[in-house]
Amino acid sequence: MSDLVVRDLCTRYDTVDVLHDVSIDVVQGRITCILGANGAGKTTLIRSIFGLTPPRAGSLLWGGRELSGMKTHDIVAQGIACIPEGRKVFPRMTVAENLALGGFLEKDEHILRERLGKVYEIFPRLAERATQLAGTMSGGEQAMVSIGRGLMAEPKLLIIDEPSLGLSPLFVKENFNVIKHINQLGITVLLVEQNARQTLAISHYGYVLTQGRVVAHGTAQTLAENDEVRSAYFG
Repeated sequence: MSDLVVRDLCTRYDTVDVLHDVSIDVVQGRITCILGANGAGKTTLIRSIFGLTPPRAGSLLWGGRELSGMKTHDIVAQGIACIPEGRKVFPRMTVAENLALGGFLEKDEHILRERLGKVYEIFPRLAERATQLAGTMSGGEQAMVSIGRGLMAEPKLLIIDEPSLGLSPLFVKENFNVIKHINQLGITVLLVEQNARQTLAISHYGYVLTQGRVVAHGTAQTLAENDEVRSAYFG
């Protein structure tokens, strides 16, 4: 079973600890969410998982194998992909070229065509605009490109960082519906977000991160009914 098990993770920048004994479980087949305000340590957690900011203590187990100490491209090769905050498309490349970059580890052209076909099934608009430069698309369309690019790696675990950032309410709703659909296709999702209402509506389990510490966790319903979480995120 390919679960991500994070135990007692401590990560620092220079001499300042940002994550303090963080422990989470991302269970195969589910959507697990990390809620937290800006500066809570959410992005540092993602960077730690991918080895971009190596933790100074704790363990990161993926399917029972320790990720700490592995190079980032080797971690990606284990079946873990990331949709970065702010989408990060390559603006002067076409939609098709952006998507192709997501499958760079796969050398079989037939497999890549199959994956591209699946992405176009999820996002028909991308098929219509395959030759359009990604930089000329709307924010919502760029979000589709970014998610599609992540799916081209055919990941077992998809980590999505702030998918609602900078999007109109209509595209936010559409994005979350897509994330739910991706999970229903069998892909495990770790969803890192500030938008608690939409996130908890599609998640199975969640963690609340404050100043680098897990301060609450439970099923999505439990967190949605938690008075402290409600007051912090629902107003």
